[in-house]
Amino acid sequence: MKVDTKAYGLIEIDDKQKLTIPNGLFGFEDYKDYIIMDAEQEPFVWLQSVEVPEIAFILINPFVFRKDYIIHLSDDEQNQIGLTSPENALTFVIVTIPQDGGPMTANLQGPIVINKNNMNAMQAVLTDSRWRTKHDIMAEYKSGKGN
Repeated sequence: MKVDTKAYGLIEIDDKQKLTIPNGLFGFEDYKDYIIMDAEQEPFVWLQSVEVPEIAFILINPFVFRKDYIIHLSDDEQNQIGLTSPENALTFVIVTIPQDGGPMTANLQGPIVINKNNMNAMQAVLTDSRWRTKHDIMAEYKSGKGN
């Protein structure tokens, strides 16, 4: 399958890269079909809409810089993506890279959880006050929260 991407133009992708977000992402509820692909720099990955090339997000595994990150999904949330075991979940968070050179931040309040068995995903909303929409990735990594 070929997909037109924001970062790399038209590329050939493997079916294993495709995922479905049945309820969409917040602010992008109409878009359900995505691919996940490596970014040029590790540990980042791209979440790319299959439907609209301009809709793409940079993601990172939050455990890279926050070893203490905890997600609690309700039974209903787990059922939405058919998740039956935490071992079957992949977790990513959306990264923001400001144009003004400010710190790169991650949204730990709205993680994207992927059921790696069926490649269904959802964006959760966490109510734990430790998790905000803007966590400075490098500052938290350097502070030891990532070690």
